[in-house]
Amino acid sequence: MERLVRRGPLSTRAQDGLLAAFVTLLQVLGTHSAIANDAEASEGPLDALGYGGHVLLILSGLLLFVRRRWPVAVFVATGLVSMSYFLADYPDGPGWLSLFVATYTLTAHGDGRRSLVIAGNGAVVLTVAWFIAADLDAATAGWLAFRVGATIMAAALGESVRSRRVIAAEAERRAEVAERTRDEEARRRVDAERLRIAREVHDTVAHAIAIINVQAGVTAHVLDKRPERARETLVTIEQTSAQALREMRAILGVLRGDDDERAPGPSLAALDEVAAVARRAGLDVTVVATGPGGELPSAVDRAAYRIVQEAVTNVIRHAGPARVTVAVEHRPDELEIEVVDDGGAASSGLAGTVVTPGRGIVGMRERCELLGGTLTAGPAGEGFRVHAVLPLRRVGASTP
Repeated sequence: MERLVRRGPLSTRAQDGLLAAFVTLLQVLGTHSAIANDAEASEGPLDALGYGGHVLLILSGLLLFVRRRWPVAVFVATGLVSMSYFLADYPDGPGWLSLFVATYTLTAHGDGRRSLVIAGNGAVVLTVAWFIAADLDAATAGWLAFRVGATIMAAALGESVRSRRVIAAEAERRAEVAERTRDEEARRRVDAERLRIAREVHDTVAHAIAIINVQAGVTAHVLDKRPERARETLVTIEQTSAQALREMRAILGVLRGDDDERAPGPSLAALDEVAAVARRAGLDVTVVATGPGGELPSAVDRAAYRIVQEAVTNVIRHAGPARVTVAVEHRPDELEIEVVDDGGAASSGLAGTVVTPGRGIVGMRERCELLGGTLTAGPAGEGFRVHAVLPLRRVGASTP
């Protein structure tokens, strides 16, 4: 009933005002009607209610106007009025309606356990007072039992409404939390995918640009004196740029969702190609692969390839022509990678110099950490050393 009233155009105070007026009118008129019926049956007087009875009935009804604001006070007040009414031996009638409404309001708008304790204690006190005031016979005992039972039912109904309201609010809160969690998870996945694509683009572009830059410099240097050497460097530039375009097309194909544009991801199986390109850029590269071999988890395979590629690219950028050793050891539970250079042409100027980690080293370390691995990078003699360990049994769902 309250839900239907709340949906109407009236405010809460207006609703309570109408309810208070209705209950007051019903208590007074209903009691008069009961007195009239008893008077006709017994041929007794019609003024048994008196001035005091009218005041108590009107007061208990009007108290309902503030029932939502002070539910405990209204319950106690209507209970006291009810005890006073029956202890004064006024005629029985519907004068208990306001008490039932106040009891319902106490438990429906209360705080659960505390409200039930107040309602229970109040019902006990009222029962004792009604029993003392009653002139027990069959009819009186029936009305006494009805008042006690109705008070208990009003309290139970109010608690049921309150519980349903609490459950509905909790369900709504959980739904909001679940929706917020889904949104956060979606944002997290988008951020992770954005970071993954950024790493792929960085590795692809940085490697290709480094090779092209070196080869372009060589071409400019030997174009007039050794045209055949210039032709070789131009071929290297062409092959490197073509490979970079293929990888970029694959990355963009993932963004567009074009299956036709997708290509197999980078793998250690292409390690010889990285070494060949590096040799054409002037490096003396030695690749050492040990261990039982076998297929690697795709995430580990892709991360290992990118780490080697980035490490070799850094040598091309910072050391120039140098001797580089790429060691890959495949163990039963982990993959170890080591890329070491001797400093090359820049060794005389870089000896003892601490190289500040750039974006490439940060990216390599992030790839390792996503798979539960570790990476160290720093000067080694006159050159530089990159060492990574990738576990094979702790690969998560995230793709580096």
